[in-house]
Parts: sequence; C-alpha cells; structure tokens
Amino acid sequence: MRVLIADHQLINHKLTYLRDKRTDSPTFRRLVEELVTLLAYEATRDVRVEPFEIETPVAPTTGIKLANPKPLVVPILRAGLGMLDGMVRILPSAEVGFLGMMRNEETLEAITYANRLPDDLSGRQCYVLDPMLATGGTLAMAIHYLVERGADDITAITLLSAPEGIAHVEREFAGLEVPVTLVTGAVDERLNEHGYIVPGLGDAGDRLYGLV
Repeated sequence: MRVLIADHQLINHKLTYLRDKRTDSPTFRRLVEELVTLLAYEATRDVRVEPFEIETPVAPTTGIKLANPKPLVVPILRAGLGMLDGMVRILPSAEVGFLGMMRNEETLEAITYANRLPDDLSGRQCYVLDPMLATGGTLAMAIHYLVERGADDITAITLLSAPEGIAHVEREFAGLEVPVTLVTGAVDERLNEHGYIVPGLGDAGDRLYGLV
C-alpha cells in the first residue's frame, strides 16, 4: 500500500481547528469539506483520463476528459458522508456508492449494516472516504468489498491516520495485486486503550452532526 501524507500548511491549519474541542459542529462540517477538497487534489492525481477533441474560439485542439467507466466515490457511513461534498466538488461526474459500517466499541471490530455498491466494479477506480483510520478494520473490510466486485484501483482518503491502522491495512493487503493508496492529512502518534487516535480529534461522526 502506498501512503501519501498531504503535508501542506493549509491542510495543517485546517486540521488544527478540526482538532480543537471548542470548534462547533457547523464550523467542523465546513472545515471537513474544505480539507477533503484539498486532499482530493492529491488523491486524484492518477485518475484515468482519455483524449477529447474540442474546438477553442481560435483552433481545434485535443484535451482530456475522465475515462469510462467513471470513478466511484464510496463514503463510509456515517462520518464519511460529511466528506462527500468536498470530494464530488472535484469529481462531479463520479458515481457514488455507500457502505454503512460501524465499530464494535468492545471488540473494536468492524460491522457492516448497509451496502449500496454496484455489483460489478470491473475496471473501476474507487475512492473510499472515511475521516479516521484508527484500528484499520473498517477500511480493510471496505477494500475487501470493492476488490470482490472487481475494482482494480483503490484510493482511501482520511483526515487522520494512526500508525497501527496503517500497519493493519498494509498487512491485510500485502499480497494484493490491486493497487491501494492511502491519502491522509496527518499520521498521529498512536491509538489509546479505547482505540481512539491520539491526539486525534475525537469522534468525527459525533462532531460532524452535533452529538457532543
């Protein structure tokens, strides 16, 4: 798995305010959207394109357009939904699928409660949206779903990641022929005994939707 840490001062600036427990939910949602848009530029660097013939007001020329089949954006519910607007601002013609997943807070294992993905993803580039890569169980399960349906290029976008989560996903897919890339805003210190990222930003879903 290729790991890209989007080290940019604007990203670090927005992450600082996301981390701050004084940041209210409306501001938190806006910052997530802005941050995902910045991360999406890096994540879509290798998006597939094809030649496209056009005419400017001066002369014919050849540009590019997104290749078919179109990319699939997959937010992991519920917190990943807060990242969707920022992503489709960059890829407005992408299709969207959904995975509903949650973590059992006792076992820290991922549980799937909803799956709204196309049955056939053959030849598709997929972009998975999940704010936090903590233990890695949720992201690993999501990638398995996509690979089983034929996705041949997968990029995960996270606001924050923990070293333990990155290591888990790397072990899980060490022999996978499908390329997997992680684009993240930062890699934090560690997980605590409850499986939360330290220093992190708390529960992204609760903070997005005003449940704290």
